[in-house]
Amino acid sequence: MSTATLAHVEAHVFRTPIKEPVRTSFGTMTERVAVFVRVEDSDGARGWGEIWCNFPNAAAEHRAQLFADIVAPRALGKSLDDPVALWAEIDRALHVLRVQSGDAGALSAAAAGLDLAIHDLRARKRGLPLWRALGGTDDSPLPIYASGLNPGRSAYDTVGRMRAAGYRAFKIKVGFGTETDLDTLRPVARELKAGERLMVDVNQGWDLRTACATVPKLAEFGLQWIEEPLVADRPLTEWAQVAAAAPTQLAGGENLRSAGPFQEAIDSGLLGVIQPDAAKWGGHSGCLPVARAALAAGRTYCPHFLGGAIGLMHSLHLLAAVRGPGLLEVDANPNPLREGLLGDLMAAREGTVSLPGGQGLGLEPDLKPLINLRSLHIERRA
Repeated sequence: MSTATLAHVEAHVFRTPIKEPVRTSFGTMTERVAVFVRVEDSDGARGWGEIWCNFPNAAAEHRAQLFADIVAPRALGKSLDDPVALWAEIDRALHVLRVQSGDAGALSAAAAGLDLAIHDLRARKRGLPLWRALGGTDDSPLPIYASGLNPGRSAYDTVGRMRAAGYRAFKIKVGFGTETDLDTLRPVARELKAGERLMVDVNQGWDLRTACATVPKLAEFGLQWIEEPLVADRPLTEWAQVAAAAPTQLAGGENLRSAGPFQEAIDSGLLGVIQPDAAKWGGHSGCLPVARAALAAGRTYCPHFLGGAIGLMHSLHLLAAVRGPGLLEVDANPNPLREGLLGDLMAAREGTVSLPGGQGLGLEPDLKPLINLRSLHIERRA
């Protein structure tokens, strides 16, 4: 394969209102946003990535600007032969700016989106599906779960809808007060079918006292995991107390950045489920080693993602590359920035989804139907 350099990048920001807001313990989303990035090398090969931006979604355009003006210039004109080395070089170069700007998350996500797109491009040039280019060997269907279920009656209704659509595992948002949380979970748990799984996501909504008082009350539901019961940066001593009180394993990782904190979380044994978000930090270059380290330590790797179609497809390929007992997270909330590009590509069947055919992502995004939702488009060339 000839050496090619990064010649052209684009960032596309899309916004769309939604009928039912998506509620979490830290805030409410009243619209869906996505930042899709497209890269092209000097041979004309192309790849797609996504920059995480779902909350606060006012930051979407800002992240696209960081991608175009800060991150991409560090890669334009450089060889794409070794995406991991390129990502590491960019990550090191951004360190001072993360500290100086206080904008560490946005810069990390912008770099992650670039890395995802470069890996897609490289897989396409090699004529391989992305999961295989990342080292995967198993093309069997992946287990999936429906995520982002709002509290209250909505959770019950959404479980029914997603069950009818082929899902067999469901994650409900909690952290809205003990009685509200229990009232949300009880009707869902009562009607779970044989083999179905139920999880909860606190979204960092509890302090230590609340977490330790609440997690024992969740024992009646037979949960698969309890996600982010504390703010991600709380000390391990607090996580240890919650883990000791919990009736099931804890999950987390979407709000960790860099290999050190992930390895610390894995080594601590306090998280049974490790959940890096490849569009939020690391792309494939950063998250693939984390996933492998989690599995090697006997933990479960489950990629976190709640955004548009391109990031979801990257998460699918990453999980397919490493496998293990983990499930693919699929947002249960309507989102034209996901459904409008995927079509029936992610149709569920008995709790699983088939791997896409073709090269790279197995998706060639057609942005034309979404063009009236686009709020910003930026291009940069070497």
